[in-house]
Amino acid sequence: MPSLKDLRNRIDSVKSTKKITQAMKMVAASKLKKAQSLAEKGRSYSSGLESIVKGLIKSAENIEHPLLKTMKFDKANALIIVVSSDRGLCGGLNSNIVKNVKKKIKKLHNESKKVTLICVGKKGYDLMSAFNEDLFNFEIKFLTIGEMNYKNTENLGNKILEGFYNNKYQECYMYYNYFKSVIAQEIKSETLIPCNNEDEILNNKDSVGYIEYEPDEEAVLSKILPKNFIVQIYKAILESRASEQGARMTAMDNATRNAGDMIDKLSLKYNRQRQAIITKELIEIISGAEAL
Repeated sequence: MPSLKDLRNRIDSVKSTKKITQAMKMVAASKLKKAQSLAEKGRSYSSGLESIVKGLIKSAENIEHPLLKTMKFDKANALIIVVSSDRGLCGGLNSNIVKNVKKKIKKLHNESKKVTLICVGKKGYDLMSAFNEDLFNFEIKFLTIGEMNYKNTENLGNKILEGFYNNKYQECYMYYNYFKSVIAQEIKSETLIPCNNEDEILNNKDSVGYIEYEPDEEAVLSKILPKNFIVQIYKAILESRASEQGARMTAMDNATRNAGDMIDKLSLKYNRQRQAIITKELIEIISGAEAL
């Protein structure tokens, strides 16, 4: 049984932890508003650009472009972009996305495809490199998500596209956390290349009206496809930032509540043990008095 001093030390320690988790929750809440606003703006722009691309692909059926069709090779190379956070203490945000990526890697390996990983976010890299360091054979292993503004995202996107134009890769997939609310983040997977997903085009065949392009569909498509590729990556980064703050806010709120419950239980245990000690001392005093 722990002594009163041990219980007091544990209570003080848990109180200190509660103050830290409370502060981290407030910091996450202050960052969340800005991150959520940027994610919603990026969501509107990226979906609009994607609908234009789908309309172009639908209206220009015979256009040849490296980003539109899967090239036939003896052994295809697939690139997976994993967008995670730089820091932990945000629940299962990073571990859940890594689980999904591992399933995708296994599926691609079963199809005799070679897989290469790029991680945007240090936590994703730490978890995936522990799984298999050999998957990171791209010139960039990981980038910190905190430094990823649009310019840096554009540089990353252009390096990836250069690999596709040189037939280094034939497919590109992206995994990220989609921000739904403070308490709900959804893991999303998207096929960035090839971007002529026939099911999506058929499902959206009535969503885009007739549009006339100048100079022509092929010229516009050759310019807008790389742009759309970069924008979709940047959208995923904005969504992941908002998801990180929402998940951290929820995790720290739960931790604060758990710390409060633990303090109550330890305080009750401390008071009971203190009362038992006082009662024991009183009994000893009374017994001693009666013996005299």
